[in-house]
Amino acid sequence: MTTTSSSSKHKPRRRQPQKAKTPVSDSDSMPQPRAHATSLESIEIVPRTPIGSRTPRRGNAGWSPDEAGHAEEVELSLLGEEERRRAASDLTLEEEQAYLAQADGKKSFSARDKRAIVLLIILYLIQGFPLGLALGSIPFILREHLSYSEIAVFSLAGYPYSLKLLWSPIVDSKFFPSIGRRKSWIIPMQIIIGTIMLAMSYNAEELMNNPGDHLYTLSAAFTSLVFFSATQDIAVDGWALTLLSEENLSFASTCQTIGLNTGYLMSYTVFLALNSEDFAKRWGVPRLTLGTYLFFCAMMSFGVTVWLLFIKEDKESTEEDISVKAVYTTMWQICRLRHVQILLVVHLLAKIGWQANDAVTQLKMVEKGLGREDLAVTVLIDFPFQIVGGWLAGKWSRGDKPLRAWIYAFWPRLALTLLFTLMVYWFPKPPISTSFFVLLVTATIAQSFAGTIQFGGISAFHTRISDPVVGGTYMTLLNTFTNLGGTLPRYFVLKGVDLFSVATCEIKEAGLSVKAHECVSEHGKSACADLGGECVTERDGYYIVSAICLGFGVLSVIFFLIPTARKLQAVPVSKWRIYS
Repeated sequence: MTTTSSSSKHKPRRRQPQKAKTPVSDSDSMPQPRAHATSLESIEIVPRTPIGSRTPRRGNAGWSPDEAGHAEEVELSLLGEEERRRAASDLTLEEEQAYLAQADGKKSFSARDKRAIVLLIILYLIQGFPLGLALGSIPFILREHLSYSEIAVFSLAGYPYSLKLLWSPIVDSKFFPSIGRRKSWIIPMQIIIGTIMLAMSYNAEELMNNPGDHLYTLSAAFTSLVFFSATQDIAVDGWALTLLSEENLSFASTCQTIGLNTGYLMSYTVFLALNSEDFAKRWGVPRLTLGTYLFFCAMMSFGVTVWLLFIKEDKESTEEDISVKAVYTTMWQICRLRHVQILLVVHLLAKIGWQANDAVTQLKMVEKGLGREDLAVTVLIDFPFQIVGGWLAGKWSRGDKPLRAWIYAFWPRLALTLLFTLMVYWFPKPPISTSFFVLLVTATIAQSFAGTIQFGGISAFHTRISDPVVGGTYMTLLNTFTNLGGTLPRYFVLKGVDLFSVATCEIKEAGLSVKAHECVSEHGKSACADLGGECVTERDGYYIVSAICLGFGVLSVIFFLIPTARKLQAVPVSKWRIYS
């Protein structure tokens, strides 16, 4: 904070009058065109009069003070830089700074918006903790003990997050007015999430040391965590619409990106690295156990819940009356539209081409010797590129062809899927060379970048076609099918890897050869070694499943997805609407 002299406190400082300048020609004084898109482009502006001929600023005849101020704001935004400064020459220093900032469109956040942004980021952060565990780090830990078919059972834990549309109308309509529409759900959900994590923290090591005996207990526990996190997400998304002021409402998605991704990365890459014994020995840090991390997450959830008790929810959000039946009826009306039905089929098929890559490739690399800490570093390096990809996706998806970027990104994603499959096939024996690790990081960044471009393109298309009268329901419906296209095939892909795999435990001394799907895990290999045998993989089902997915993906892209997407893109917006 800067300080001023005592003399400056008695009288505001004013700008000194500018000295007369040499007259310039008309061509020199003409404002130069500016290549900036503004919100004024959509309205018609009456040509302004020169500054000198206007009525003095503090007394516009026939205008109310509010109208006059608004007119000055519009006119000031049309002035050149030097004209703005001349217009502000008779103001105090403080007034001038506010005046010029307003002209440049640099509106500062109010204290209320700043508090709202911090609150939203923390609430989304709480969601990211269980999601990062259930969808990220836990499957990697289980791979050391379970077959792919058993991991497929655990993968069902991620389904509730893709199906939250089914109960979102209930969350939006049922609440306690004395607590608040959103807090009535957020507070109990976070208490339940914290309680489950706290209970699991005392038994985590036993559950993870023998996951085969506790597979269904683990699956049920994490499915519950994801379900309650998804329910909390519905309430937080709705609260964001009233927490932030209208002019800063666009920052709700920014809060979600920062909070959710941070929580997810902490539970996935950071925890995976700190949980690794090799990482702990290399850097001389204590190993972070799952029980300790779950206890930390539980305390975070309880702490944020106590904080919420002292935050008052706006009355406006509790006075709206939403009918559950009306929302479900609206969903059905949207699904009856022919173009929507075709788009939903596109969503269900669009991600099949790289399903084997998304579900199995990283597990296979870890199986072949890629360290957890190396995988964590790869994902951390990739994170900033996702942010850049999101910005470029928004830029490339403008105009009347928002699916253009989504269509073009299919080919690099399919090509990179083939590259990853070949990298698994020719994966070097540990330790991994620097050149191979660089190739892995580069391919991961490229794959993630293409995925982010596709996500931005399809999101822009959803925004364009959604009926504004029922925009929330429309967007949630489309996003649900987008998520299902990625989560629904995963169970069958993991099952398929074991189905097509042929592995045996060969005990040479006894002359025995026993088929064992467990040979894909470290636990199965150790069990075979205890019998004096050695696991031999005669056929790896990963390559067969990857080939099936990739082949289906190429054919569907050529003959269905791209032609259909171009037709849907050309459909008039009015055809997607049910009310407006």
